[in-house]
Amino acid sequence: MSATTQTAPPLRATTTRSAPRTRRSVRRWLVAGTAYIVAIIFLLPYLEMIVMAGRPNDELGQATIFPSHFTFSNFTTLWSGSGLGGSIGTSLEIAAGATVVALLVALPAAYYTARHRFRGRTAFLLLVLATQMFQPAAMLVGLQREFINFGLAPTLSLTIINAGFNLAFAVWILNAFFSSIPVELEEAGMVDGLGKVGALLRITLPLAAPGIVTALIFTFISAWNEFLVALTLSLGEQTSQQPLTVAINQYIGEYSVDWGHLFAAGLVATVPVIILFIFIERRVVGGLTAGAVK
Repeated sequence: MSATTQTAPPLRATTTRSAPRTRRSVRRWLVAGTAYIVAIIFLLPYLEMIVMAGRPNDELGQATIFPSHFTFSNFTTLWSGSGLGGSIGTSLEIAAGATVVALLVALPAAYYTARHRFRGRTAFLLLVLATQMFQPAAMLVGLQREFINFGLAPTLSLTIINAGFNLAFAVWILNAFFSSIPVELEEAGMVDGLGKVGALLRITLPLAAPGIVTALIFTFISAWNEFLVALTLSLGEQTSQQPLTVAINQYIGEYSVDWGHLFAAGLVATVPVIILFIFIERRVVGGLTAGAVK
């Protein structure tokens, strides 16, 4: 009776399979570490703003990273007498109005240029793009005289100006999204009983949601952060009727700067934009996956 011998399995295959897995794990950790470092770099200015807003006035000149104690008086006194609450409402009115006007004009213009090949289409798109080259500072005097002659309120004037200067970007980004959506999807919807408008509202617009959200965010943030035209057109207005970017400027004096209130107001100014991103982020994801499942 012969004895059977057992041989150990080769180690080369196991080593070969584990090497790519190790490389993928190292690559994943490197990517994650790089992402965290970049995120920290972007968050550092906001952390510095929080520290400076909570630092007492008698410790502003000290070379310390953190104050001996934090104070919230800079946040509470923003709303007493400075009119900052009214300025936030004015900025929201201007930014939201400019966003709505820009989208109402850009959506039909972008859709028509994406779906129809008419004579002068390229020239029209180039003309729209050329308006993006004009800076508000170059036309500031003309804009001020024009809206003064019309007798329009500064809030309405700033809404129209911000909508006009962001219209070119909205038209081009929406035109690109509409062009990437196959027209056969709309034709299939119309075969199923939808009209032209119904196919646009129920098929094309949901698929173009990422482009619409991109135009919305760009227009809103641009109008929210605009300073030069707002400063010129709102001269002589009460602080509560001025946009937030102009109202914050009151903390910068000729000989001194109120750093505590300046940083506190800057943090307050970022809150509406953060809230907008929170509500819109899921819309972007929904638009990216719309139509993926039949």
